[in-house]
Amino acid sequence: MRSFSGRDILSLKDFERREFLRVFEVADELAPIAHNRKNVDLLKEKTLVTAFYQPSTRTRLAHESAMLRLGGKVTGFADATVTRAGDFYQESIKDTFKMLEHYGDVIVTRHFQKGAPHEAAKWVSVPVINGGDGWGEHPTQILTDLYTILKEKGTIDGLNWVAVGDMRMRTMHSLGHALTQFDCPLTLISPEDMSLPDEYREDFKAGSLDFTEGDDVREVIADADVILVEPVVQPDYTKSRDERKGEVPQTPPEFKITKELLETKAKSDAVLLHSLPRMDEIPPDVDHTRWSRYWEEGFNGVVMRMALIALVLGAKE
Repeated sequence: MRSFSGRDILSLKDFERREFLRVFEVADELAPIAHNRKNVDLLKEKTLVTAFYQPSTRTRLAHESAMLRLGGKVTGFADATVTRAGDFYQESIKDTFKMLEHYGDVIVTRHFQKGAPHEAAKWVSVPVINGGDGWGEHPTQILTDLYTILKEKGTIDGLNWVAVGDMRMRTMHSLGHALTQFDCPLTLISPEDMSLPDEYREDFKAGSLDFTEGDDVREVIADADVILVEPVVQPDYTKSRDERKGEVPQTPPEFKITKELLETKAKSDAVLLHSLPRMDEIPPDVDHTRWSRYWEEGFNGVVMRMALIALVLGAKE
């Protein structure tokens, strides 16, 4: 297994099975810090830089919270329009990140351009963590989801996953790459115009992922051990900001997870995940059912990122 120290976290396509398991082991080790709402001094001499060119609630704040829990410092920006990268100058990724590496020891970035974190990593000597790149990938979110399932089920292998939503979404791509390392059948449910891009379909086949595609969650939910949901009512992820205008469409029933659907068709011990934010694809009355785990998912996102930051900064091996 490769060392995590100094390593960029750009894509789960780069991960081997043992590396997933090592991240989860370290997460378990550090979890009591967050559970007890403590801050320690493990990274007291380190600084995290956040460079977010797209809006974020959970990804940015979970990384910042993780760093603070470990005793580190945080600096950065959450809105590129107030930087030289987003104003008249439109400063290049190279120029921006070659400066940012002088301001901290690890950089987490979200960008509307697919591949932007990979480009940034070419120019800096500190680890770069991909917090989402356009329609590309979102590795830390899926690490969080896998860790949540491991805690809930005690295993990842042998579980039947159903993923519902827009298959152009970065989370879906990272999910498929991750599950190539586990024994998990995956069913992808999406509208036809939001189906899996060919490049990822070929990646998943090359990785021997057992996956099928469909267009109605109601037909497959009965067999699901894990139901992972994303909206089919989506912003344009190729933009730095896509503010809604006019009437917002509703989620069609074939992509909606209702309380009635869960009660009548889902396994009693199935786990429902959503990275959030949501539109109407999961109504609020689902929140307090035995299936929902998206609030636990949010907590686990801090713990998992504590593990990842500690590993790439060499505080854990």
